[in-house]
Amino acid sequence: MNLALKLTLPFEDPVMIFMVVLLIILVAPIILNRLRIPGIVGLILAGVIIGPNGFNILTRDSSIILFGTVGLLYIMFLAGLEIDMFDFKKNKNKSLVFGALTFFIPIITGTAVFHFFLDYELMSAILLSSMFSSHTLIAYPIASRLGIAKNEAVTVTIGGTIVTDTAVLLVLAVVAGSAEGNIDMYYWIKLAVSLAIFGTIVMVGFPYIARWFFRNIEGEKGAQFIFVLTMVFAAAVLSELAGVEAIIGAFLAGLALNTLIPHTSALMNRIEFVGNNIFIPFFLINVGMIVDMRVLFGGTGALLIAGTIVVIALVTKFLAAWATQKVFNYSSVQRDLIFGLSSAHAAATLAVILVGFNLGLINEEALNGTILLILVSCLASSFITEKSAKRLAIIESRKKPDLSEKPDRILVPISNPKNIENLIDLAVMLKNPDFHEPIYPLAVVIDNEHAEEEIFKKNKMLQEAITHASATDNDVQLVSKLDVNVASGILRAIKELMITEVILGWNAKITTKDRVFGTVLDNLLENTEQMILVSKIAQPLNTTRRLIVIVPLNAELERGYLRWLRTVKALSVQLGAKIVFGGRRRTLNKIRQSLIKGKPAVEAEFEPLSDFKDLEIIKSKLAQDDMILVISARKGTISYNNQMDYVPRLLSRTYKENSFIIIYPEQNPGVTQDQSYVNISYTTEA
Repeated sequence: MNLALKLTLPFEDPVMIFMVVLLIILVAPIILNRLRIPGIVGLILAGVIIGPNGFNILTRDSSIILFGTVGLLYIMFLAGLEIDMFDFKKNKNKSLVFGALTFFIPIITGTAVFHFFLDYELMSAILLSSMFSSHTLIAYPIASRLGIAKNEAVTVTIGGTIVTDTAVLLVLAVVAGSAEGNIDMYYWIKLAVSLAIFGTIVMVGFPYIARWFFRNIEGEKGAQFIFVLTMVFAAAVLSELAGVEAIIGAFLAGLALNTLIPHTSALMNRIEFVGNNIFIPFFLINVGMIVDMRVLFGGTGALLIAGTIVVIALVTKFLAAWATQKVFNYSSVQRDLIFGLSSAHAAATLAVILVGFNLGLINEEALNGTILLILVSCLASSFITEKSAKRLAIIESRKKPDLSEKPDRILVPISNPKNIENLIDLAVMLKNPDFHEPIYPLAVVIDNEHAEEEIFKKNKMLQEAITHASATDNDVQLVSKLDVNVASGILRAIKELMITEVILGWNAKITTKDRVFGTVLDNLLENTEQMILVSKIAQPLNTTRRLIVIVPLNAELERGYLRWLRTVKALSVQLGAKIVFGGRRRTLNKIRQSLIKGKPAVEAEFEPLSDFKDLEIIKSKLAQDDMILVISARKGTISYNNQMDYVPRLLSRTYKENSFIIIYPEQNPGVTQDQSYVNISYTTEA
């Protein structure tokens, strides 16, 4: 094949095709953003221009359709993956209401117009109108990029999308079956059974498989990414086998894996990066290539039908958003966001119209009108979502804590290469996203004759830390200290960097001697007021199901109460794990009140415990994937009691298979330990 043949339009050479698509993905959003037009619009318009109905630079061949399909499934998967599961469960009834409104208002209005005013047969009118009810979340990446994906309006819209699209596809199946004479009792029984089996496999089986995989293939990051993609497409295949569209399976796969992929993890960063930069842009270009602008010049009749379709689709979707606003008392900005997200018609709409056209239920004028609807609705959805999402992001940013208060600055001393990834992952999860402070990995080198050799080893470990942290898209500032001992180096770093939290690794060494002066933790507790976390990560963090939090009496009276409570909540949100608080009733009541007032909302239970010795009793109630968090205290503080001295030994001996974190809350300056109380000591490793 010579060069001239390769450059003949439309391009057929796979290298040339891929180069053109990547060039569009790179250039179109940049140009359109300068014109204050959403990048998504640029990709759709680029698809119109280069497609077979434009300049015919590329054909909509199997490769474009393949990547476009992957992109659509990716959008639905990310929508399920990024949902706050607690809010989703809490708002499931609202999602059902919005799904019903956005399904019935368009289909009833459309059927009335097409049947009574445009003389369509009833079945044709129902099928044509059902496409008004469906919508595609092409503008969801805008909401995700602006950081409002967890807003209730977005959560309700995503849930409603699944409801209305499922209903539309069922209507399509029923109408198509009626046209072919296949609808009977056996059909409904088969559909119900297949959907029940499909839902059980994805929502019950997939999390079990994924939990096993993440636990046993923890270090293989590339394998984890491929595994996640396999789960998405397996769910999509099962969905089609069950008789519904593949997008339903992709969304359920996102829900099933939601709690196993923390939003700040390196795996999540890889998933979003590949989807937002490759697959989803391919889908948007694919949508644009479907559009044929020549339908506008197909005569008065074609223009009338096209105009009617566009108007009904947009007006009825707005009415559904408006009704949802009134029912749930949403703001006008949230209403516009719901309308923007739910007004785009693409995948399911195209499926409905093509099936109807092939069955002879829908004529060519309606088909052309639908193609115009895809273009207009996708553009309108992008513009409206961009505008309303920006306004909502501004409103939410004003509700966030005052950034003038002391920001989170987390120090992670590192001495064991095996602990690096776990400690960095934990720091990333606990980092307050409202502040843009880096994480500080610290290497302390003892100032002796081996210092030069140790500096080389420590610097290598620090490079591993920065490599891992960069995969999570978080800033890292490496710190090295040359000092007389490890504790002194950590203390100096705390003062110089104004650290607020220190995360140490547990090395499982305990001594029954009197307190050994000079151990790392003892020195830190004596000489700092900052919150200190001593962690042992025995299981992969993302497989954690529950956080068992043991709280001492009077913990709510300490200065660091709200900080450690926020830390526990942050860990719960990132891991999707339920919290079980154990402690005295008075303390539990105070925690319950604090959780109600504060955000984000978390799922929590409260179990009364008399003292720390009950830790041995609750062992039988714990699973391997439960993490134990013990809120301890420094000697001489309000919440301290001498039973705390036995907690490290108890955890080390009794909970060998469980991860645990001992938290020493922030204290008032000047609080020191009463050494006479101490009868047990344990060491830590960074």
